[in-house]
Amino acid sequence: MLMSASSDFIALCREQISLLTQGLGASLSVVYLTQELVDSPTGEAQLIPVVVYPETARLQHGEQFAQGTVNKQIKFGNFLALPEGGKLLTAGSTSKSSTQESERTNTASPNLEDEYIFSGNQIVLPLIYEGVMMGLLVTGREDRAWNEGEEREIQRIAKTLAIACILDQRRAWLQQQLHQQQILQEQQRDLLDNLLHQFRNPLTAIRTFGKLLFKRLRPTDPNRDVATSIVRESDRLKELLQQFDQVIDLTDADLTPIPLPESQVVVEASVQKEAKPLLLLPGTGENVTDCHLIDLLAPLLISAQAIAQERNLQLIADISENLPLVRANIKALTEVFSNIIDNALKYTPAGGKIWIQSEQKKVNFQGIAISDTGPGIPTEDLQRLGERHYRGVQAQTEIPGTGLGIAIAKQLIAQMQGEIEVFSPAFNSKITSLQHPGATFIIWLPEVKDS
Repeated sequence: MLMSASSDFIALCREQISLLTQGLGASLSVVYLTQELVDSPTGEAQLIPVVVYPETARLQHGEQFAQGTVNKQIKFGNFLALPEGGKLLTAGSTSKSSTQESERTNTASPNLEDEYIFSGNQIVLPLIYEGVMMGLLVTGREDRAWNEGEEREIQRIAKTLAIACILDQRRAWLQQQLHQQQILQEQQRDLLDNLLHQFRNPLTAIRTFGKLLFKRLRPTDPNRDVATSIVRESDRLKELLQQFDQVIDLTDADLTPIPLPESQVVVEASVQKEAKPLLLLPGTGENVTDCHLIDLLAPLLISAQAIAQERNLQLIADISENLPLVRANIKALTEVFSNIIDNALKYTPAGGKIWIQSEQKKVNFQGIAISDTGPGIPTEDLQRLGERHYRGVQAQTEIPGTGLGIAIAKQLIAQMQGEIEVFSPAFNSKITSLQHPGATFIIWLPEVKDS
């Protein structure tokens, strides 16, 4: 992965540079990091300066080090930092004797961690920890050479920087892993929410049909026990869903990802692209096809009429049989209509009305309008309608909900190149009033163009 340096690591580097400057009299010091972590025996890496003292020093770019060999010069103003073709020499070596240097460069070094470049009054130490090279420490002074005690102190500083660097990289890796884990958890949460939401609508319909069947059977009919069992088991499933909702009922604060500490990145850090959530929605992976809206709506209206009857609501369906074909994913569109109609049934009080009509039309689009006589939607909630888990003022009522129905519907309709428009108060004046302003949802779908 590409290296990164946090603000804490930079601060530690500056403290170590201060030790070199104030304690040992270094006139110039630079901490380099490799662009990538490399194995020291064979790896090649581009070095990037992260801390320079004095800050006015000018660096040449493009420095490359391979197998401990400096391939290009690095200059700081008129001060030569690394000699052309210089080798990493063993501790205690000097460049005063060319013969000694030649002998050392022709001898394989046993341990790169014990090597450094010594040229005049300048030292270059690799930052290596557990066999991994992470950068270089370059330091020097112009007034005098280094003694053995000072060299050992500089080596300890380089070791400190190497350990701090590897710890900083581990921190960055853990942050990245935490971030990826948060993304995965959000995806899993969304997946579970979608599945539960899709489960509720058919469960409500089954429960309603069981009640209607029970009412229509005579007391002596043996099938009454079957109808009773349907209602009883449906009620049990409903209770289990409610208990499950209470267990996973997370607040907005719970759903907010844990903020990661901000870091000053001086070497580009690797960031994996966030994968888009793979949500298990109806029709996933299926293509759009030509379909008749009347055929799709017919079974939904039967269920809606049964639920409306149980809740003392009047449902009026005005759907033309001569509607043009539309392009849609049938399973996904069924879920869209089911969610919108379910919301109208849920938020309309007893004695209210719901009107489903197909008279909406605009260029290349066919619209189905669903109006109700519920309490309406405040303007501030209209702007956020469709956000996952957002219920606005309805969250303060006793009406159960998850804030997912409209969000799922909008996501599905967008995949079909359609749109959902929302109006409140409802524009259908035949059923609405000042006391019950209601809302209108128009589901727009692209018409099939005549060939």
